[in-house]
Amino acid sequence: MATVSTWYGEIDATLFQRLQAIRLVICDVDGVFSDGRIYLGNDGEELKAFHTRDGFGVKALINAGIPVAVITGRNSAIVSRRMAALGVTDIYQGTTEKLAAYQALADKYQLDDGAIASIGDDVPDVVMLQQAGLGVAPQDAHPWVQQQADYVTSMRGGFGAVRELSDLILLSQGHLQLQGGVSL
Repeated sequence: MATVSTWYGEIDATLFQRLQAIRLVICDVDGVFSDGRIYLGNDGEELKAFHTRDGFGVKALINAGIPVAVITGRNSAIVSRRMAALGVTDIYQGTTEKLAAYQALADKYQLDDGAIASIGDDVPDVVMLQQAGLGVAPQDAHPWVQQQADYVTSMRGGFGAVRELSDLILLSQGHLQLQGGVSL
């Protein structure tokens, strides 16, 4: 089996070729951009932690002309603010039918499934992982979800899984830049 060496280890050469075709990345939020935990304050305030490395990866994809979208089952003002800060404009929150939102994005960008990568960590995300040309699960995703994915990141959700996917896409397409920018 032929492999390609990356910072994240050896990956199958066929997978590397599939990464070259990606033109849209669709992400879940909880368990992907965050570690999946939700902090609730006494006054009902909801808090989540986001990793700046993931933010940098999203900005790098967008700067390379690859849009990033979010489809999540929860509604959260925090997600709206974080994604707006990163330049993500396609944000579907409170979405119980993730495949319908996925299809709306594919139609909007006029892409077939082979040009779409999707990353998710739990059962509601599997329909997107199976539909996408490249289904990705974070290292700490539910075990069954990992079995459904084409690639499981070496990084955990909320700790660089999105960055790993973005680095691999950009590396495969010759757009990986290692200078400049600001962590977000």
